[in-house]
Amino acid sequence: MLLKSVNYWSYPGGLEGSLDPVEFMRQAKEHGFPAVELAVGDVGSALPVDATEAQCRGWASAAEEAGVALPSLASGLYWGRSLGDADPAAREQAQEDLRRMLQIANWLGAKTLLTIPGSVDVFFLPSRPAQPYAEVWAHATEGLRAVLGGAERLGVRIGIENVWNKFLLSPGEMAAFIDQFGSPWVGAYVDVANLLPLGHAEDWLRHLGRRVVGVHFKDFRRAVGTIEGFVDLLEGDVDWPGVMAALREIGYSGPVVAEMIPLYRHAPAVRCANASKAMDAILGL
Repeated sequence: MLLKSVNYWSYPGGLEGSLDPVEFMRQAKEHGFPAVELAVGDVGSALPVDATEAQCRGWASAAEEAGVALPSLASGLYWGRSLGDADPAAREQAQEDLRRMLQIANWLGAKTLLTIPGSVDVFFLPSRPAQPYAEVWAHATEGLRAVLGGAERLGVRIGIENVWNKFLLSPGEMAAFIDQFGSPWVGAYVDVANLLPLGHAEDWLRHLGRRVVGVHFKDFRRAVGTIEGFVDLLEGDVDWPGVMAALREIGYSGPVVAEMIPLYRHAPAVRCANASKAMDAILGL
């Protein structure tokens, strides 16, 4: 059974890392979400990468008290430093970040950690030099191999997300990247809107099949083609009946997570309330 969830960045203060995790849970529950996806930020954020076991156990208890599940965990740290980075020091730090986040996920009781292994370029950091695709693949592969044992020990799956990083641009590339590890602890975290400029969500889901360990729900208008093309659920070009049919065909039964960014300019929390209602309709298709 699919579990309706919402990502931390969907609420005011989430992208900045200032939103208190317990307040996020409260708002999400109020909007009809039975699960949430917390997001790990850098040191000093509301849920920092150096969070302690006591802090994480406290958030897990708060979630239980609020009546929301914590099945998955995300992070935006990979954009600034990643396993595939050209800089060895950045790669080393990214490995340490990933180990810490796997532990945080374990303490929270989350089973999947969203991961971006590297980027050929970062569209919102134009001054960052582009990297060769093969170099990103090689470094990211090495970095993931180094942490796989920890993922298995902690019981947390690493979900590789398709994002606008010019890397893993097709379901075949994503499948090949995952399959090289020969491990059930590496899978695909499919964002059904991020891939629309390059393909069709239902096709990606069917091709990746058993590899899918997480799903982000967003919507996108192909005719816009830029970040401004992300729109409310049911307003864009995602083939929602096709997505639901594909999820059923591959037997996916985990969380489907609304990631509603960018926020509304005014009364931004309304977007999450609208997303909750839209997801109810989508899940009924």
